[in-house]
Amino acid sequence: MTKSLIKYVVLGVFLVTSVSLILMSGCRCDGPPGAVLDEARRANRTTDSFPAADEDFFHDMDGALALTPEEIKGRNTWIVWTGGNDRLWDKLTVSSFGALDLLKIVSNHPSLKFSRDDRWNYLGLVNEPGYAKATGPDPDRFGLWLDKRVPGAPADPFENERKYPGVKVGARGKNMPVGSFYGWASGVVGLRLFPNPDFDEAAAKKWDAERYYNDPSYYNSKDLVRPYRVGMSCAFCHVGPNPIKPPDDPENPKWENLSSNVGAQYFWVDRVFDWAADPSSYIFQMFHTSRPGTIDTSLVSTDNINNPRTMNAIYALGPRLEQAKRFGKETLGGGSLNNKQLNDFVPADSPLAQFFTAPATVYSPRVLKDGADSVGALGALNRVYLNIGLFSEEWLLHFNPLVGGKKTTPIEIAVARKNSGYWDATEAQTANMALFFLKSTGAHKLKSAPGGDAYLTTDTALIERGKVVFAENCARCHSSKLPTPAEGLDPGGCSGADYMNCWNRYWAWTKTEDFKSKMRAIVLAPDFLENNFLSAEFRVPVTLLQTNACSPLATNAIRDNIWDNFSSETYKDLPSVGTITVYNPMTGEPRQFMMPGGGRGFTRPASLISLWSTAPFLLNNSVGKFNPSPSVQSRMDAFQDAITKMLWPERREKDAVLGDKVPGLIDRTTTTSYLIIAPGYVPDLLKDLANWGQKVYPRVFGDGGIEIGPIPQGTPVGLIANLNLLADDSDIAGRIDHDRKLLDLLVKIKRDLQALGDKPTDEDARRVFANLVGPLMEVSKCPDYVVNRGHYFGTDFFKEEPGLNDQDKRALIEFLKTF
Repeated sequence: MTKSLIKYVVLGVFLVTSVSLILMSGCRCDGPPGAVLDEARRANRTTDSFPAADEDFFHDMDGALALTPEEIKGRNTWIVWTGGNDRLWDKLTVSSFGALDLLKIVSNHPSLKFSRDDRWNYLGLVNEPGYAKATGPDPDRFGLWLDKRVPGAPADPFENERKYPGVKVGARGKNMPVGSFYGWASGVVGLRLFPNPDFDEAAAKKWDAERYYNDPSYYNSKDLVRPYRVGMSCAFCHVGPNPIKPPDDPENPKWENLSSNVGAQYFWVDRVFDWAADPSSYIFQMFHTSRPGTIDTSLVSTDNINNPRTMNAIYALGPRLEQAKRFGKETLGGGSLNNKQLNDFVPADSPLAQFFTAPATVYSPRVLKDGADSVGALGALNRVYLNIGLFSEEWLLHFNPLVGGKKTTPIEIAVARKNSGYWDATEAQTANMALFFLKSTGAHKLKSAPGGDAYLTTDTALIERGKVVFAENCARCHSSKLPTPAEGLDPGGCSGADYMNCWNRYWAWTKTEDFKSKMRAIVLAPDFLENNFLSAEFRVPVTLLQTNACSPLATNAIRDNIWDNFSSETYKDLPSVGTITVYNPMTGEPRQFMMPGGGRGFTRPASLISLWSTAPFLLNNSVGKFNPSPSVQSRMDAFQDAITKMLWPERREKDAVLGDKVPGLIDRTTTTSYLIIAPGYVPDLLKDLANWGQKVYPRVFGDGGIEIGPIPQGTPVGLIANLNLLADDSDIAGRIDHDRKLLDLLVKIKRDLQALGDKPTDEDARRVFANLVGPLMEVSKCPDYVVNRGHYFGTDFFKEEPGLNDQDKRALIEFLKTF
């Protein structure tokens, strides 16, 4: 790192802050929060005008289950309903400075790094059956190279604009068709094409498809209007190859090879959300920390924590809901009381009508890994639609997308219900999705997979020993069948301000022979795996797990943040879990970090259902190798590698810079990179600065654009990505303390810069940078940079109990394969 680079770091902090504020103040908004309407409301669409699709088009999926009409509608909503979020993804193309362009992702132009031919292997996306690769520009689709339906393939019934009429706004119904409110199939499962209402006659005259693919001076423009917007359904992140009926060719699956619920385990976020996938871009480097199958669910409504997490598989909803009745008691208050419950949509005798007691008690499964969504299953599903862009007209007013730099405020359910037609339609359809999941979320067992028996032992004594090991070491967090009562946690789960006292009592009890003997009897019973969620709906403190703390530190659901209305008072009253050890990413020096309270600090245990098919492991897929093939052989290869590293943690990947000085791997930039804003994406209010900067800092402001860097290879990504420019504390003293630390950091940068002199050596520069890491950690929202540490239970790394011997570990592995 040179002296000039440190200047760029200082300048970069200024520019990132300035860009954030200017993007916020310069955005074209239709009104203040609470006063804007979505496109459906503006078009005077009623809830009844968005009927749930009733065609059983996806019959062959999910093992060809026989579904009721309501369950069919639920699956259709899951796979093709986007709720008007095509508007968001179009807006994010500009907010990401052109990195995220879903219309390119669904294209086949020869200039791109991908096409339908390798879409699975390169992007991890599922090709929709019945389509073929475009071999040239399509004159019927504005010259775009989009997938074409194979002659003779069944027509997509959701494209029927008479039955499912689209929302007529802007250019729709004028020079553009109105289309269906489900859009047109794109050739990628989970992505739907919609006519862009901004593509009026003037935009059409400026459109040039070939330049869109080939000319950066054309496509790198905030003013470019594309003919289509791309909407995203839940299927995009949740549909994948069925583990027990994998496709012969993953690039060409049939519907029978696909499952609605397994999660997008092979999805490459860095390549999908940065279509150019240029390693010299810092944006790509940040996305690259998301391993295949993971995504930062706070990516858009950013909390300034780089926090990739696995895309959830949805298994055993029925047993999971039963667990919620035992451990998921939550008290609602404030805006969270405005959530509707399943009771509002199903008959009183429905299995879904048992999870709410008026006026404010809900028994809630916790879908998010930090256990934040705590207002009931219906609210959890509805929140997901907001998070992928429903009612973006309002949502984007509460934060600055992708980059932050603005105080986040809650989106209110009452406002959504008043001003969003898409919200009302989604809320009316969510109960059918829950009914579908009750039917479709059974386990995918290895014994049912082709060739699966070859991986299962016939040694019954070994399996029995594995059951005992599981009962005594794993079941306390990974079984929904537990002894009753559970010391400390029964009844209701004991959440709230006293939760840590309750948890500590439960954890101490699980070490006793009283618990272990009862648990052995449960696990050794022949029906143990039947209707077992293989997890428990309680919150485990990260101080015990020792896993990376960035997920438990997420702030989106704390009081007065974006998801305030989707978290309970019980969650918001949770205490601090205490201190964790974090490590200086340049020296390895350990330091203590006090975890904040108010909901943060916890992780809900992962379900172990179909564990054999879900490697790599940990909440960020950081333990075990990734194998891009969904075949049984490849899944088992990945499983064996990952489970070995879980139970023998000394075999996990080490950090390339610090080695054994830190307990694992730190995500670092893989090459020299830059934060690049192309000239066409520089906000108008920054253009004068860019023109001035071209003369003063030509290496930064080249050709009217902005290029901040170089950021050296090996820079810890989280050190920059987790920088917190705005204090989270609601009290004045906390904000003052944060601002003081930030000011001290800037003063230190200036002082160290002056001390370097005019001709610093590389060693001088490294010393100065290392000296800045500590203060940078002080203003970090998550100063934990080791990504693959923790969950040491059953190993010598876990100091509370003796580790298992190798024979017991191998017996446990054999039992886990049967899940």
